[in-house]
Amino acid sequence: MKYETVIGLETHVELNTKSKIFCACGGHGASEEPNDCVCPACCGMPGMLPVTNKRVIELAVTAGLMLNCDISRYTTFDKKNYYYPDLPCAYQITQLNHPICTNGLVSIKSEEGNRDIRIKQIHMEEDAGKLIHEGKYSLVDFNRTSVPLIEVVTQPDFRSPQEVMNYLNKLKSMFRSGGISECENGAMRCDVNISVRPEGTEELGVRSEIKNMSSFESIEKAIYYEIQRHIDALEYDLEELVQETRRFDEKTGKTFAMRDKETAADYRYFPDPNLMPILIDDEWLEQIMANKPVAVDERIDYYRESGISEEEITVLISSQTATKLLEEVVAAGCDARETVKWILIEAVGVLRKGGKGLDDLQISAEDLSAIIKMVTESKINRNSGKAALAALIEEGISPEEYIKSAGIDRKLDSSDILAVVQKVISDNQDIVEAYKSGKTKAFQALLGACMRELKGAGNPGVIKEMLEKNL
Repeated sequence: MKYETVIGLETHVELNTKSKIFCACGGHGASEEPNDCVCPACCGMPGMLPVTNKRVIELAVTAGLMLNCDISRYTTFDKKNYYYPDLPCAYQITQLNHPICTNGLVSIKSEEGNRDIRIKQIHMEEDAGKLIHEGKYSLVDFNRTSVPLIEVVTQPDFRSPQEVMNYLNKLKSMFRSGGISECENGAMRCDVNISVRPEGTEELGVRSEIKNMSSFESIEKAIYYEIQRHIDALEYDLEELVQETRRFDEKTGKTFAMRDKETAADYRYFPDPNLMPILIDDEWLEQIMANKPVAVDERIDYYRESGISEEEITVLISSQTATKLLEEVVAAGCDARETVKWILIEAVGVLRKGGKGLDDLQISAEDLSAIIKMVTESKINRNSGKAALAALIEEGISPEEYIKSAGIDRKLDSSDILAVVQKVISDNQDIVEAYKSGKTKAFQALLGACMRELKGAGNPGVIKEMLEKNL
């Protein structure tokens, strides 16, 4: 019998905020010392009340706009009174009755072309802490407690592991380029709800939920394993399928049962009496919409039209730093294709020498565009431009300061260039003879010698023309 896989996802995304969702403590990663990033509020001390972080609302709405959701103008928080040993109050603050975003849609690539995945809702909630088990006892680190999350819940619209991977990669690209989340180091975690049914039937099969996976590779492996486990159970009656929550073991490549799947009754939701409802008026929504990032699909189309390769596009859309810098430099009058080379090749090359990555790039569009324009307008050669960029990244020296200090901006008249050209020709007669015998590479050697003598000064076009004329 042929079977159809049915998958729905719940993706938890840690938001890019400077503080937690209900207090002023720094976010996840603010301290490596256990319980160093906590206060009476996020520790659940008696008499302390939560206060909603406005930036969390704005990022959640932005995420909803990017996923074509309806934005709730009235939204509330609820208590999930399911026991959480790693939360100080033993319950989680989340959203059930009035989630911030509903009824979204995102298009993904599938084996059959583009498919639409329905977004049931996006809701805000606080993250839990971290349990550390040592022998017969456990320790609790509350640093991550109340770090703001959004949970993106899809309808059961996925039909293959590859569709899930395409969706998660697109979500990651969208949220990184939009400044919603870094989606790295546990900041993007996924629960996978999966069932299998005979092909052509409408009734859903018994559902398993695989919890809390942050590795895309593990998610894909877990889905493949669960598909085969469900089919084997249906075909060969190897086990009875029950609705349950499971975990994936990366060492064995298998899932194992944790507990029976909870229902809404198990969670015992009720409205949180300590948090006021949030009203999003027209003015506030318009402000958020005005700052909404360009849609990833639109960016990709623009990049392709600009002659940027697919590999480069993949890198660009996964980095807010790169996309923002590229767009600002292009707006300053530079060619998009040329700008990508300077960012992804030259700048990244400098960063890697210092053990850094693309998201560590901290230069202004004004400085980068100045370097690119000086090179493309032949005011300096490309090697001088690379040196200026390295000085900018490593030491914060502006392009103008570097060029001046290196003597590259000294004014040269034609007689200065002519003297250097004639000297290079005189000192390199063997290369001159090779050039005259038809070896075109010899010209580049002579041109390089002229550039070295001039130390990057002079118009490269003029130097080349004068060298050709004198040869």
